Amino acid sequence: MDGTAITLCEGHFSSPNGKTAHGLVRGTDRYRLLGVIDSANAGRDAGETLDGKPNGIPIFASLEDAAAKAGKPDYMAIGVAPDGGMLPDALRPVVAAALKMGINVDSGLHQMLGDDPEFRAAAESSGARVRDVRRPKPVSELHFYQGRIGEVGSLRVAFLGTDSAIGKRTTAKIVLSALRERGISAEMIGTGQTAWFQGLPFSMILDSTVNDFVAGEIEHAALSAWESGKPRVMLFEGQGCLTNPAYPGGFEILAAARPQAVVIQHAPRRAAYDGFPDFPLAGLDREKQIIELLSPGPVAAITINHEGMTREETDAAAAELEAKHGVPACDPIFHGPEKIVSAILAMEKGGGK
Repeated sequence: MDGTAITLCEGHFSSPNGKTAHGLVRGTDRYRLLGVIDSANAGRDAGETLDGKPNGIPIFASLEDAAAKAGKPDYMAIGVAPDGGMLPDALRPVVAAALKMGINVDSGLHQMLGDDPEFRAAAESSGARVRDVRRPKPVSELHFYQGRIGEVGSLRVAFLGTDSAIGKRTTAKIVLSALRERGISAEMIGTGQTAWFQGLPFSMILDSTVNDFVAGEIEHAALSAWESGKPRVMLFEGQGCLTNPAYPGGFEILAAARPQAVVIQHAPRRAAYDGFPDFPLAGLDREKQIIELLSPGPVAAITINHEGMTREETDAAAAELEAKHGVPACDPIFHGPEKIVSAILAMEKGGGK
């Protein structure tokens, strides 16, 4: 664990753009999270605000409020993930103030905060540092695909979806915890910046990796996880979706990881791609069809993101999708992950292609 942290999510905690903060609130092995900065929800419990389940993590109105009530943290983790990956202008003064206070700043944005003259000067004045998680690795540190994925004896499961920011990583993390609670050895291969913030040890960041090395970095992470402890199950976090116009992720995961099973996440009330209201969602049927054309293994389960839905509506949607597609369907937050776990473990018995 690196130390204590607060996460800066001002103005975004109640939207999909706060997904990095959401991941930290739901669980991280990298920091001891002291709280969230978001004035719109100040005074509330972060877990209750996010999932309806209190977890003792407070939401503060400002950096000064957080420092006064929780103490000065070791780190401030940038919790926003806006379209394009740039720091909102409104948050610049907060980042500068944290650095001047000697608080280290960790950022998963595409914008390299450590290269910003104002932030560099503020950090130098206090001895703080900026870690840009999405800073591309030099080619000398990257791995080219070797075709060794067959050496990974784990049951490999990819968590894909019908859009970006739809809950793929959250569902994978819930399933990871459920497997381990059952006594089943499991590891998760993170493929985005939030996985780094959550402290997943076997990860890469797909969208900041030179394209020719994406498959190799996925394979390298999987081989590293396999060599470290021979886990029975290995989960792969998806990115974007196959049909997303801006983030067409998932192809490399299917090709490089060669999963025996896929779990697909869907938000039934979402009509357009995240951030692109004029682009209608291709939808679950089309996404599932494409996945099963490309994937070595079938869609084993469908998971629901209940945004804009009541519990009753979510229950009905799960029953409808299960009947239509012939695979288990559930909301991992409302219903728990048991159906998903059972479905993917069934793939060990020859349920895949």
